[in-house]
Amino acid sequence: MAAEIVLELRAVERHYEQGQRKLTILNGVDFTLSKGEMVALVAPSGTGKSTLLHTAGLLERPDGGDVILGGRACGRLSDDDRTAIRRNDIGFVYQFHHLLPEFSAVENIMMPQMVKGLRADEARARAMQLLDYMQIAKRADHRPAELSGGEQQRVAIARAVANAPLVLLADEPTGNLDPTTAHYVFDALSALVRQSGLAALIATHNHDLAARMDRRVTISDGHVVPL
Repeated sequence: MAAEIVLELRAVERHYEQGQRKLTILNGVDFTLSKGEMVALVAPSGTGKSTLLHTAGLLERPDGGDVILGGRACGRLSDDDRTAIRRNDIGFVYQFHHLLPEFSAVENIMMPQMVKGLRADEARARAMQLLDYMQIAKRADHRPAELSGGEQQRVAIARAVANAPLVLLADEPTGNLDPTTAHYVFDALSALVRQSGLAALIATHNHDLAARMDRRVTISDGHVVPL
């Protein structure tokens, strides 16, 4: 039986005005991401990698085509509806962890859950479960400045999946880490994707990590193509 498609970019276009001319970044992108699948996006800077992730994550509106998430067309929704979908159904991880420095690791993971409406005790239980899964539960009460780079990024991953999203979008999640730590963080992320059935699109320049994913794609002339 075919895997369930949770994210589809259908003929997506994205343009920017540059002076008097239109700069085309995405030119009719067709792309699908299935439940439990990890896809590596390997593309040089300037080819539209961030634009693709931002459009797929509903941070930017497509100028043409549509973004289908969980079977729902999202490209033309209101800002409020798109914000609600991002909060509930999409997890983001960036190269820099963006943790809130004044809060502990567990509090950082509790935050998006409480914004969604969970009680503090429920959010803490879920956060501790994720920290345990990422093998850093003993660091739960430490603030980001007291954590190593690899620990910070594992907290960021746990925070991104705290609300059990359909899709995880990651932009160079191991880019600031040394090779050994990068592989350790990737192992934890990969195990989480497999265990939860999450769909993950991960932009990376690390070809060793890209080779360990289910498939690899790149951006060429505004299209997403297999590598």
